[in-house]
Amino acid sequence: MRTLWRFINRYNAFFLFLIFEIAALIIYVKNNSYQRAEVINSASGLIGRLNTEKDQLYGYLALKDVNDSLARENAHLRGLLKSSYYIDTATKHKVTDTVYKQQYEYIIARVINNSVNQPNNYLTINKGSEQGIAKGMGVICNKGIVGKVIYVSSHFSLVQSLLHKDSQFSAMLANDKEIGSIQWNDDLDPHKGILKDVSNNAQPKVGEWVVTSGYSLFPEGVPVGKVSSLHTKGGGYSLNMEVTLSVDFSKLEYVNVVNNKFGKEQEALEGQKKKDE
Repeated sequence: MRTLWRFINRYNAFFLFLIFEIAALIIYVKNNSYQRAEVINSASGLIGRLNTEKDQLYGYLALKDVNDSLARENAHLRGLLKSSYYIDTATKHKVTDTVYKQQYEYIIARVINNSVNQPNNYLTINKGSEQGIAKGMGVICNKGIVGKVIYVSSHFSLVQSLLHKDSQFSAMLANDKEIGSIQWNDDLDPHKGILKDVSNNAQPKVGEWVVTSGYSLFPEGVPVGKVSSLHTKGGGYSLNMEVTLSVDFSKLEYVNVVNNKFGKEQEALEGQKKKDE
């Protein structure tokens, strides 16, 4: 307190000048309508700018909640798509009873670690077995396929990216439904893939969409990319073509883990066939 008084006493002339200056300005503005209007306008503008900055700050801080909400809504809407259901049709005594049953469910997750520039790339997501995720499930995002789950803990999962030399998924040309398999290209370009083993009867076109066939982990029609070149090495009795991938793996934030509700039943049945061979 003593130091404060010393400071005030030392600069008392300055403080007196400041007080008189403020008082003079107040009297001047109060008794002159033009200056009063100018001050009010300036103050309103300053307050408006401060409120705008405050709203922008609050909006930025709320972005995470907004993104989470949008991601959950996208997963819910994806689960309502026709491709997530199958038609169970039974014909009895010339009466056809058609029932739509949901085959695919989607679990929203956030990407917390990712790589795109390695020969074998993986990403880590913030959901695990406690949220219903299991090994072998497919992973997609709003742009297309991402990969498949290979390891699961209680709260996290490791996903083998499409950008992995061992990743290969069933895909097809969107127009004529000719089926092949999509994998990463040999040049390790994170934007390019190869659609392999397509029938020679196919008539692909540059710019044609490549989508999932429904024969693997994903429902039919999930985007993979667009045909960018019809001239690739190999092929033999089948066609190989370059595909520009629809997913930018370097910008992944949210993904949907695909739960095929009939996946285990199908695996068990196909496993029984292998035992009999």
